[in-house]
Order: sequence, then C-alpha cells, then structure tokens
Amino acid sequence: MNEPKTTDTLTNVLLGTSPESAGKVLQDEAASMFTSDRPFSVFLRERLKDKGLRQQDLFVAADIPERYGYKLISGEKHTVKRDVILRLLFAAALRLDDAQRALKLYGFSPLYARIPRDAVLMIAFNSGIREIERVNELLEEHGMVPLESCGEE
Repeated sequence: MNEPKTTDTLTNVLLGTSPESAGKVLQDEAASMFTSDRPFSVFLRERLKDKGLRQQDLFVAADIPERYGYKLISGEKHTVKRDVILRLLFAAALRLDDAQRALKLYGFSPLYARIPRDAVLMIAFNSGIREIERVNELLEEHGMVPLESCGEE
C-alpha cells in the first residue's frame, strides 16, 4: 500500500485517471482516502488525540453543551451554523490548514481571505488563539459579528 498523499497530489492523480482505471486507483490510493462515512469525526478525533485533548474539555472551551457536542462530532446531529464548528476548531487549537480541512470535511466552505470576517478568523488561527472570548474580542475590535453562541438546534 502507498503512503498517504496530500490532497493536491491525490487530486492530480485523479485528474489523470480514466473511468476504466478508477478501481485500480481507488485500491492503490486507499491510504490517502477516508474510509469512514464520517470523515469530520475521524479527523477531529485524531487531532484531539494528537494534542492530548479530551472531548469534554473541547466542549467546555468551545462553550458548547456537552451532549450536543458529542452528537455533532459523532455525526448524530448536523449544524447549519458554521460558527458552531469554528468554535470547536478554535477550542481544539487547530492550525489554519487543519481548520480549513475540517470545515470542508464537515460540509462548510473554508475561510476565504477576501471576506473580512474570515480574514480576521484566519489571523486568529494563525496566531494560535484558542479562547473563544479572545476570538470574539478580535472580531468585535474590527466591527465584526462575534462567533454565534451555541445551543442545540
């Protein structure tokens, strides 16, 4: 089995793949693909494990009710509020590249540098800000709406 490839490298492989050879490529590139039907869950849990963070601590830091947080991560519940997932990603102390990937895996668009609020959030991720209160202060300092608070949907 091959070593996992970056998303860009895997995309380039797929761009050069014919429909007839799709099965072989899927088999050859299995190490680079998500095999779970819940890739966000797998991805976030791996990052938490890497950082030695417990899910309970994540929910407290994100100011998300614990039961709801577990349901979000497991995929039992789905939120349409991007800010709720951003709260989890900040609380997990993710780097910007991991946060972008997690947003995509959840089904949201990644942060976009041309949108001022997203730009401030990108700066916060790059600066290693983990505290939601500090993220919200930074947004408010620039006249932007803070991250929406969370309640079960």
